[in-house]
Amino acid sequence: MATLQTKYPYPIRVGVQMQPQHTTYQDYADAVRRIEDLGVDTIWNWDHFFPLYGDPQGNHFEGWTLLTAMATLTSRAKIGCLVTCNTYRNPSLLADMAKTVDHISNGRLILGLGAGWFERDYTEYGYEFGTAGSRLQALEEAIPTILHRWEVDVPKPIQQPLPILIGGSGEKKTLRITAKYAQMWHGFGDAATLKHKMEVLDNWCKEVGRDPAEIERSAGTGANDSDEARDALVEAGVTHLILGMQAPWDFDAIKRLVRWRDSRSGR
Repeated sequence: MATLQTKYPYPIRVGVQMQPQHTTYQDYADAVRRIEDLGVDTIWNWDHFFPLYGDPQGNHFEGWTLLTAMATLTSRAKIGCLVTCNTYRNPSLLADMAKTVDHISNGRLILGLGAGWFERDYTEYGYEFGTAGSRLQALEEAIPTILHRWEVDVPKPIQQPLPILIGGSGEKKTLRITAKYAQMWHGFGDAATLKHKMEVLDNWCKEVGRDPAEIERSAGTGANDSDEARDALVEAGVTHLILGMQAPWDFDAIKRLVRWRDSRSGR
């Protein structure tokens, strides 16, 4: 099949978000190694303190500690949290954590950031939940601090710039913040919804003086999605599809996703 074309100058990439719930560390670590061997471009976890579904008291692992392990378990794939909750950590501390994992991974970290939403995390760990607006304001205030720390602390991150991904689809705030600061954006919805959100993001880029082509566009895909459904996302402008899953790991679904990528990108 001919290579799919999009308006953004990025190759088609695929990743897996390995949900760190209802599993053991050894099972998770073994799966990280195997998933990288299957040829994905990126491997992600998430930043929560409790399972999001299934047994609410089931096994769960902290995202950044786990991300450090993922850096040592892999050698090629990019890694990141999809996404880090901004208000769980002081932004200067988060900048130092990210820089350190960038070095541990030899320049393979993507700093995924979001405003946060899972109220149980906040209430049980003693963080102020606030409102969606206050959490987005905190995100916008945190990113300049992170960028400043990367400039003044030593050693600097290996990647220049260390890529920031922002997840979320709010048109007034989230996409404006993305236009100002991010190298990647992760959105949600079907092809038509994502196409609209990307048009809004492009307009914000023009407002803030940013080239829209500087921002890679990613979105989720399901294990049972057809090749045609994935093609529609690419035709809408998405170039990075991320498959979410928890244990037991569906390696066959990952193989199908990698085959789709290779057939559509001429690899």
